[in-house]
Amino acid sequence: MRLWITLFTIMLFSASQAAERPNLLFIFMDDYGWKDTSYMGSDFYETPNIDALAEEGMIFTNAYSASANCAPARACLLSGQYTPRHEVYNVGTGPRGNAKHRRINFIPGVDTLNPDIATWAETLQGAGFHTATMGKWHLSDDPIPYGFDINVGGTHSGSPPKGYYAPHPRAPSLDEVPNDEYLTKTISLRAVDFIKENADNPWVLYLTHFAVHTPLDANKEYVAKYRAKEPGEIHNHVAMATMIESVDQSVGRLIKALEESGTRNNTIIVFFSDNGGYGPATDMAPLKGYKGTYYEGGIRVPFFVNWPGVVEGGQINETPIIGVDLYPTFCEMLGVGLPEQPLDGESLVPLLKGGEGKERSIYWHFPAYLQSYGVSHFEQRDPLFRSRPCSVVRRGDWKLLQFFESGDLELYNLVNDIGETTDLSQSNPEKLEELKKDLENWREAIGAPVPTEANPDFDAKAEAKAIESAFAKAAKKER
Repeated sequence: MRLWITLFTIMLFSASQAAERPNLLFIFMDDYGWKDTSYMGSDFYETPNIDALAEEGMIFTNAYSASANCAPARACLLSGQYTPRHEVYNVGTGPRGNAKHRRINFIPGVDTLNPDIATWAETLQGAGFHTATMGKWHLSDDPIPYGFDINVGGTHSGSPPKGYYAPHPRAPSLDEVPNDEYLTKTISLRAVDFIKENADNPWVLYLTHFAVHTPLDANKEYVAKYRAKEPGEIHNHVAMATMIESVDQSVGRLIKALEESGTRNNTIIVFFSDNGGYGPATDMAPLKGYKGTYYEGGIRVPFFVNWPGVVEGGQINETPIIGVDLYPTFCEMLGVGLPEQPLDGESLVPLLKGGEGKERSIYWHFPAYLQSYGVSHFEQRDPLFRSRPCSVVRRGDWKLLQFFESGDLELYNLVNDIGETTDLSQSNPEKLEELKKDLENWREAIGAPVPTEANPDFDAKAEAKAIESAFAKAAKKER
């Protein structure tokens, strides 16, 4: 497979064509919520550099990650495949939450992306692009075999190497960093070097910041500023605000480097996030949910494309798109053929060039558990789990969630009810059956495993007691 990709893609281009190809700067955020930028409506966080890029490009307001948490979202993104194909369902393969509260046995899946799957990085590398990943990797011990020439900081770990300040033990290319230098800045400086060193070569940079993943390690440079700032109605978390500003300053450095190297007008910039925001520190209002839930706040994320000379600025696109779409999109943007393997997404290039999106279904499959952060105003279905095993489909204005433990179905019209406040499953039986059949057909076609085996450790009384106790604690805290 790898040899075929290399031979095929190299044959597509002459040396003169390669010289004219654009570069790709893909800024992929960690736990960056739908409203965590000023351009999307934050009333406390400040992101002027990101905002400027977004306003000069096309903003997608219905953009989705293919999973509600880190590792599976990244596996979907890199492979262009939904979770049942690569089988990365969760962060790790172990049980999550109290065994007495899990009604069925979860499906553990795998914790490493199958190296036989050709990533878009590998496909682009085979076509002659110089490739680099800088920041979080999370899919194996080493990203180099997956199509990257350079790795800065990427390991199997999903969290920053010992926090956001040095030292960063066992993190590639981060061993010599000043102790007072913030990790987001360090990674951006490495990215600036890469851009300048490759001014005469076609390149792809996967800039995958650890920010704003926990630990919520404030950037000391901006703490005083946000402590003095009037809290917003949506956002007011000081540490999170400093982390977000650090990302924005990173973007500013990159734009300056592109301009100084003379490659700004030949560089496509894509901005995306792996899942919704971290519930205890940020808010996706009016969306329901947060990281780890399959309500909108857990999977709908900021996304825009800045493509000089192709995408006219100031555009808002409401077409639903999803992370698996980026593989075919990147290949079409850069003029590279697709590999001979299943890809579940569709190229966004027609939309970016002014075309109309056709209605289609997009899917999520999560046959596992994610434990709760603890009861707060962020909790959705129950206080014990952010998500229980489920599948989800969105088609047009409608979204259906199917929960495997109970067989419960929830139906929402997202255009009329973006906050998923009113379950329409009882009042719209025809739409319910249509989407349920759609979801079942998709699972059968893709070979999605559905957990059905009862968990012998489940204790209904213990579960009921835990739920009662959690709500009692929440009520006491609110008083």
